Amino acid sequence: MRVVVLGGGSSGEHFVGALRRLDGVVEIMLVERRLVGGECSYWACMPTKTMLRGPELVAATRRAPGIEPARLDPVGVFGWRDKVAERDDSSQVEWLAGQRCELVRGDATVVAPGLISVDGREVEYDRLVVATGSSPAIPPIPGLDTVDYWTNVEATETLEVPGSLLVLGGGPVGCELAQFFARVGSTVTLAQGDERLLPRVDAEAAALVEQGLREDGVDVRLGVEVNAIEGDAAVLDGGERLPFDRLLLATGRRPNVDGLDPLGLTITRGRVEVDERMRAAENVWAIGDVTGIALFTHLGKYHARVAAYDIAGRKARADHRAIPATIFTDPQVATVGTLQGKTSSWPLTSTPRLSTYERPKRPGFVKIAADPDRRVVTGAVAVGPESGEWLQQLTLAIRAETPIEVLLDVIQPYPTFSEAVFLALRGLDLDL
Repeated sequence: MRVVVLGGGSSGEHFVGALRRLDGVVEIMLVERRLVGGECSYWACMPTKTMLRGPELVAATRRAPGIEPARLDPVGVFGWRDKVAERDDSSQVEWLAGQRCELVRGDATVVAPGLISVDGREVEYDRLVVATGSSPAIPPIPGLDTVDYWTNVEATETLEVPGSLLVLGGGPVGCELAQFFARVGSTVTLAQGDERLLPRVDAEAAALVEQGLREDGVDVRLGVEVNAIEGDAAVLDGGERLPFDRLLLATGRRPNVDGLDPLGLTITRGRVEVDERMRAAENVWAIGDVTGIALFTHLGKYHARVAAYDIAGRKARADHRAIPATIFTDPQVATVGTLQGKTSSWPLTSTPRLSTYERPKRPGFVKIAADPDRRVVTGAVAVGPESGEWLQQLTLAIRAETPIEVLLDVIQPYPTFSEAVFLALRGLDLDL
């Protein structure tokens, strides 16, 4: 049996490893037109988080009494980034060879069910895994094609600190990169069409991120629309001009579904529909960003494992109730599940760990939602230092449907931010 994987990003790469662990004889081929490892490794997760780390440490020295504020060297930050995201996939290619997976470089075209073409080479398959990922969504703004704008790709490759940077979009990418460039010396304006930042995140959490950006000097413009790009300025709907040296588009992403028509997939709102086994059609599975379920690397890897199990004849079912996410702004925001149900919140300023961590203490919180009838947690959000690390105990709690009585009986270490989880749980007051 031959399994062909379209796309060698983190989802496709992870699928290869997962399937090989389950089946030592199946023939596997991976088709990738760029670098194996994909967007996350070279132009998204890894470079951006490396870029953010140095400025975050410098900012932390300003909030820790007794420490002289550190000096930031953008050249050193960019150098560290480029060592982490070296944009050389030779190690991944070697790993694929060790998995006995054939790598084919090029653009794949689906000719018919069971047959693809890669730059003129026809390849038959028995099973197909679509892991084609996503691309930056480019808004139809008049005049945009007259400027050399950035997306996350250019922003994570640059060695330049622009004098002025205009960021269009107030989602995670826009917020993270706006804060980074402000901290390394750019004059940054962030324009967001919505009335608040991070519209898919809890409003209280988004407000704290906005506060943090403004403290770093970012000019946050909310509820504004860019009508045109004229020269080196964006023209807002009211006629105001926002000048820039560089323009960064952080206006979302779209699943890469072009060229899949012969497979007979159901494509709704630009994404491939899948069932709980990640099946998209007969002998076709779709995983990661192309499904549009949630565009996270870790979810793509999860999908990869589910699809691999299904193809190998094992029982598997994707469960999307507890998808964790972290926004690596300062303050950091962590989310999981949904906040529908009864909620309780606890401020980090009333958690002993924050007194030992920084002075003055910045606001943050943990908010937990529960189903009072089933007495289980349904979702949570946390804003605070490294919240993406310590909130994940609630990812497990949601996924395992751990009774709140058990969660309240868990011993949280002192002094840690995890204590706030217990205190927020206690605040649910479910008459335990």
